[in-house]
Amino acid sequence: MSGGVAQLRDEGSQKQVLIAGAIAGLVSRFVIAPLDVVKIRLQLQIHSLSDPLSTRNINGPVYKGTLGTLKHILREEGLTGLWKGNIPAEAMYLTYGSIQFSAYKYTSGILCSIPAAYRLPDPANSFISGALAGACATTGTYPLDLLRTRFAAQGRDRVYSSIIASIREIATTEGPRGFFRGLGAGVSQIVPYMGLFFAGYESLRPVLANLAIPLPFGTSDAATGVIASVLAKTAVYPLDTTRKRLQVQGPTRSRYVHRNIPVYHGVLRTIRHIWKNEGMRGMYRGLTVSLLKAAPASAVTMWTYGRTMGVLMKMEDKLDE
Repeated sequence: MSGGVAQLRDEGSQKQVLIAGAIAGLVSRFVIAPLDVVKIRLQLQIHSLSDPLSTRNINGPVYKGTLGTLKHILREEGLTGLWKGNIPAEAMYLTYGSIQFSAYKYTSGILCSIPAAYRLPDPANSFISGALAGACATTGTYPLDLLRTRFAAQGRDRVYSSIIASIREIATTEGPRGFFRGLGAGVSQIVPYMGLFFAGYESLRPVLANLAIPLPFGTSDAATGVIASVLAKTAVYPLDTTRKRLQVQGPTRSRYVHRNIPVYHGVLRTIRHIWKNEGMRGMYRGLTVSLLKAAPASAVTMWTYGRTMGVLMKMEDKLDE
C-alpha cells in the first residue's frame, strides 16, 4: 500500500481484532444512539406533512425532518427517549464489531493466501471480505437488532416492559422466526454496504494519509470512515428502510408510536408497496439523519478501532521484551 499504511488484515492478532472490534462497537453505539432513534422513527412513518391527506386521522406523532423529530421526542418522552433500545443495541454493537472485524481479517487472509497468479486485486479482496463479514455479523446479531428497532419504535405507551419480557412475548406469540423478521432485507443491505465500505476505506485510507492537510483526530482513519460510510449508505438505504418496516411486523405492529404501519410480506413486496404508495421519498425517509449518524459512527468506530489496536499491540510488545 502507498505511504506504508497497513491494511486492516495485516494489523494485530485475531484476539486483538476481537477486542478492538468490540470496544469500537460499544463506543460508537453510545455516541450515535439518539440519531439512531430519530432515524428509526422517520423510517417507520408512512405519512408526510407535505401530503395533508396522509395525515388525516393519524393516531400518533407526525414527524418533520431530523430536528423536528428530535425536538418532538425530547418534548414528549424526555431525554431518555433518545436512548430507547440502547441495551440490546449496545449488546448488538459489541458482538457485531467483534464478529465483523474478525471475519474481515480471517476472510481477507484466506483470499491473500491464494497463489499470486489467481489472487484478486486488493479492492476486490476488500469488497468480498467486507461483504462476508457484514453478512456474518448481521445474521449473528439480528435478534438484538430487531429488539433495538422495536424498543426505539415505542412511544410513551410501552409495548414491552423489559428486555426479558420482549424476548418472552416474541418467542410465545411469533415463535423463533419472529426474531428474524426482515433478515433477508438486512443481509441484502449489509452485503453491498459493508463490501463498498471496506473497499472504499482500504482504498482511501492511504490516499488521505499522504495528504498534507489536517484531518480529524490527526489521523486518516476517521476521515476515511466518514467518506466510505456516506457513499455506501446512500447506495443501499432503501433496503435499510425495508428492513425496519419488516422488523415491526407481527401482533404488536399497531402498538408502536406510529399506529398506521401497514402489513408487509417479504422484501420485494415491501419495496413495491413503499414505492407505489410513498414513492422515492418513502424509500429514503430518514436518509439525512442516517448519514448524520453513519458518518460519525463510522469515524468513531474506525478511530476507536485503530487506537485500541495500537494500544493492544504496544502492550504485547512490552510483554515480549
